[in-house]
Amino acid sequence: MNIKTLEAFVKQENRWMAARGAQPYSLLSAKDRQEIAEIIDARLSPENLSCDGELSRAETNRRYRNLARCAEELLSIDPSVVFYEYN
Repeated sequence: MNIKTLEAFVKQENRWMAARGAQPYSLLSAKDRQEIAEIIDARLSPENLSCDGELSRAETNRRYRNLARCAEELLSIDPSVVFYEYN
């Protein structure tokens, strides 16, 4: 499976990590894959997804599709990661 969306998500997260001086995430590490799953999960919560209702339905749906795609791609490379908001 193509994991282009997930790779872009991780790259963006790693930019934030670098700005804070933290270690970047790697898709090669099981621990990091679970942490990435937790980030995706947190962003899929209704409050975060819609910015507490401030975003338009179209933007909320766009965000959901992107995060759901990331979750699917992550599950395709590691079926052991756990999601609570996704599925």
